[in-house]
Amino acid sequence: LAAPLLSRGLVSRRPSPLPANKSPTSAGPRPGVFCGSVSEEGNMTLRCTKPAGHWKIVMWDQEGFQGRRQELAAQCPGVLELGFEAVRSLKVLSGAWVGFEHPGFQGQQYVLERGEYPCWGARSGNKAYPSERLASFRPVATTGTRDSRRTISEQENFLGRKGELSDDHPSLQALGWDGKEVGSFRVQAGAWVCCQFPGYRGFQYVLECDHHSGDYKRFREWGPHAQTPQVQSVRRIQ
Repeated sequence: LAAPLLSRGLVSRRPSPLPANKSPTSAGPRPGVFCGSVSEEGNMTLRCTKPAGHWKIVMWDQEGFQGRRQELAAQCPGVLELGFEAVRSLKVLSGAWVGFEHPGFQGQQYVLERGEYPCWGARSGNKAYPSERLASFRPVATTGTRDSRRTISEQENFLGRKGELSDDHPSLQALGWDGKEVGSFRVQAGAWVCCQFPGYRGFQYVLECDHHSGDYKRFREWGPHAQTPQVQSVRRIQ
């Protein structure tokens, strides 16, 4: 595949505006959008436009799949509501998830794709500042799309030099991207994880086409843990 085009004149095509007699709230639920809650009994309630069972994760409060066990099929803003102090091992049975260091989807983000995670060291991401426990979770709704596309811009508000990406890239510098920083992202399709260092290492930032309308104008919109615009590798979340 040819390397992405890097130029100063590339402009992304934006979606057509809604008709005057339509509003975002009257259009009904969009495919792939979910919401969940935890009942007083600790059971998850899922309201989702995707088939039941699209997301499933099993978690334990001790490493090595030991201790208290709980299954999730929708977002969980805090494992304390499930009687957990923290999650230290888990198995992703279906779908892709994001685990957060703190309750309320705060702190470092960790992409969790199908597989087993017996301890914190089994998770990809930031090994320099590891989080040995996870406290909140949500599914990634816009995965599995064949047409994953995004535009990166050199400066905030989509200004400066631009490049279009549609594949995984362990090093943006190898594509000819100057510097170690990206000012803004526009996600046209799919879900992506941006990583601080080459080789998908360092802090992770999950960017999706159905969050912020796909527009991330500045690095602080990548997540509450984002302290720098440094991004040197990106990949699609499958």
